[in-house]
Amino acid sequence: MDKNRLYYGDNLDVLRKLPGSSVDLVYLDPPFNSARNYNVIFSRHGESDNGAGAQIQAFEDTWVWTQATEEQFDEYVGGGLPVRVAEALTAFRTLVGENDALAYLVNMAPRLVELHRVLSDTGSLWLHCDPTMSHYLKILLDSIFDPRTFRNELIWQRTTAKGYQTRKLAANHDVILVYGKTDKMTWNADEAFIPYDEDDLDEKTLSKYSHVDDDGRRYRLDNLTGPNDPRPNLTYEVMGVTRRWRWSRERMEQAIADGIVVQTKPGGVPQRKSFLDERSGRPLADVWTDIFPLNSQAAERLGYPTQKPLALLERILKLSTNPGDTVLDPFCGCGTTVDAAQKLDRSWIGIDITYIAIDLIVKRLTHTFGKNVLDSIDIAGIPRDVGGAQALFDRNPFDFERWAVSHINAQPNEKQVGDRGIDGVARFMLDGTVKNLGRILVSVKGGRQLNPSMVRDLEGTITAQKAEMGVLILQHEPTRGMLDVVNHSGLFTHPSNGQKYPRLQIITTGDLLAGKRPEMPPVLPPYVQAKAAIQDSGAMPLF
Repeated sequence: MDKNRLYYGDNLDVLRKLPGSSVDLVYLDPPFNSARNYNVIFSRHGESDNGAGAQIQAFEDTWVWTQATEEQFDEYVGGGLPVRVAEALTAFRTLVGENDALAYLVNMAPRLVELHRVLSDTGSLWLHCDPTMSHYLKILLDSIFDPRTFRNELIWQRTTAKGYQTRKLAANHDVILVYGKTDKMTWNADEAFIPYDEDDLDEKTLSKYSHVDDDGRRYRLDNLTGPNDPRPNLTYEVMGVTRRWRWSRERMEQAIADGIVVQTKPGGVPQRKSFLDERSGRPLADVWTDIFPLNSQAAERLGYPTQKPLALLERILKLSTNPGDTVLDPFCGCGTTVDAAQKLDRSWIGIDITYIAIDLIVKRLTHTFGKNVLDSIDIAGIPRDVGGAQALFDRNPFDFERWAVSHINAQPNEKQVGDRGIDGVARFMLDGTVKNLGRILVSVKGGRQLNPSMVRDLEGTITAQKAEMGVLILQHEPTRGMLDVVNHSGLFTHPSNGQKYPRLQIITTGDLLAGKRPEMPPVLPPYVQAKAAIQDSGAMPLF
């Protein structure tokens, strides 16, 4: 691909447009049918929140059998999906009935079929789930892939057992199902090892590598008769011992000078040091306990629900892809997969149905790799012009509000109802510290029916909530009466530097798309910031 791709939209629609055999690895971490709602936690900057929620629902993992599901089922088993997949769905209906589990499987089936289609012959699919649905998903994948290409059921210990369990054992692991498109699946065996850790060595390894050199490196002593040189049976003296050596004289002399060949006693046969850290490590098995979950203090934690550790995705990509390969994540969430692919020099495609995820990924990548990373990314599905903004409003007014709010780096509102007309809040420092923050309330109006009362309502909310400023974002041009209210709203004077800003402002989506922004102090980033991977002139500043 010329550019990496980030899609905002339904992954089924996007997948159907991708060419076949174009992807080398698919990693997906879809909803698990957990019957829970998951929230994004926003950066609080140390302040006590005053009215604006610190969490926003990212997605709802609840599935219900409806008439629409019934129509989808009839379409899929009536020829819309391959015969074996249709038979599997029919069997599921007999087994589990018309319930949430079947609704979930009906939703997943066409997406898994498309993921199989876009995989290359050397590609693989890694499906991350949990025991709630893993057994059903395994059968569904068997009906899509050749069961003989099933490679592993990986167990990842995502947390330690907590609390006293009175009725069952603690649930603390996830499942990753691994399938190859064919038996030619890419597999980098050199990556299938866990590096040795001095603090985690068993007694057998410690006794075997019992020596420690001046640099603190652990080693054992091996003989010098191994087939390490293409010129065997060279007779010469080493440390007073004349023998036929497999090593050349030049190599032996250099090894002695480097301290790699030693003689434990006078007249004894020289031996070489075999260092523990030169070995590949312990073989990697299908139970992974060495990659720890993200706790509340983890540096890479972004506050996104179900966020997985970067180390987990890096291991998967190293095992089954090579530099330049293309990685696809159709449920990319906060972008851990695309972050790992970017870091490891893989091309990538990310898809998510929520705008808040797309916005978070863009900010994560720019903060991690520098703003120049955007030159290598094609972002599809978000508005590029006023017509696209109107289409987004018509399709999803809530995401339209979040899209508009994100342009001025404000935190979107938690919900669309009961928000008192406020759709976002931007925060800025009043005295140079995050302990004393000013607020800019943001209201978004996508409809054509506009009037001055909308501006007066925002002004009244600013006064009632003791905020400093307000911004009204409009899809259509404001009326003369609205502008008149704005022009009589007064000024806000920044207490730190005395700079004056309009207390109320109106800006259109057309202005935002053209690069125009309201007059306001530099605002703090709304999301928890990713750790920068590089330091360059393109690093993103605080907004």
